[in-house]
Amino acid sequence: MAQQNDPPPVSGPGQPDPAPPFPGVRDVPLGAPLRWIALGAGDLKACAIPSLFYGFCFTGMGLLLTVAFRHAYEYVFALTSGFLILGPFLAMGLYEISRRRQRGEACELLPTLTVWRRNAGNIGVFAVVLGIVFLVWARASLIVFALFYTGEMPDLSDFIGQVLSLENLEFLAAYFGVGLVFAFIAFAASVVAVPLMLDRNQDAISSMLASFSALLRNPGTMLVWAVLIVSLTLLGFLTFHVGLVVMMPIIGHATWHAYRDLVEPQGPPG
Repeated sequence: MAQQNDPPPVSGPGQPDPAPPFPGVRDVPLGAPLRWIALGAGDLKACAIPSLFYGFCFTGMGLLLTVAFRHAYEYVFALTSGFLILGPFLAMGLYEISRRRQRGEACELLPTLTVWRRNAGNIGVFAVVLGIVFLVWARASLIVFALFYTGEMPDLSDFIGQVLSLENLEFLAAYFGVGLVFAFIAFAASVVAVPLMLDRNQDAISSMLASFSALLRNPGTMLVWAVLIVSLTLLGFLTFHVGLVVMMPIIGHATWHAYRDLVEPQGPPG
């Protein structure tokens, strides 16, 4: 039987490495998200080519969805808003660019394309969780449309006119209310989860719990962060997805710096 003063087991040849300890979460000031955005913009400027590659990918996906479902805008709304749910997973390459820059490594695109291999199993688990949240949201979105438009759906111009003129406040309240629930779940689970799994080989459950802990310890800061993410993403959408070329890399890089601020470093300082 192990005694109280026994040293912790050390991995040796042929033995698996011990699991990373549960990450500690720090308190951060209310204005920290603005600094994260500034640092993210700095990463974009310093590593423009690989960062903009991911920005064009986001824009291309948005345009493809819009064209593919141009006659069924209710699907476009559900899938486009899914960017906010799946974004933390899709931005893995951007986290790796920021990580490499912080370590003084070259800004290269190729190593970031397969970064998921570093912790494939746990990243896969997290992707499944986000995928389930996204699919349930997509179904809930269509149900809200069906409940408020029981007859023939208005065309896109009429629908946008109703939204801008606030003619259908009940629909808007229901749609954004339901969407807020799913957005909160995805945001709470992913604040630091993917950067943590990439940086420390952390397991998916601990990474998601650390994200929830970061939210609970910093509710005001996380609210500011969420508003900034939504605002920048909407700005990208309102420019016919072209703005996503720049906005998504900034958000992705800023998320890495949010992780570095929120999660305590491993081991003794220095």
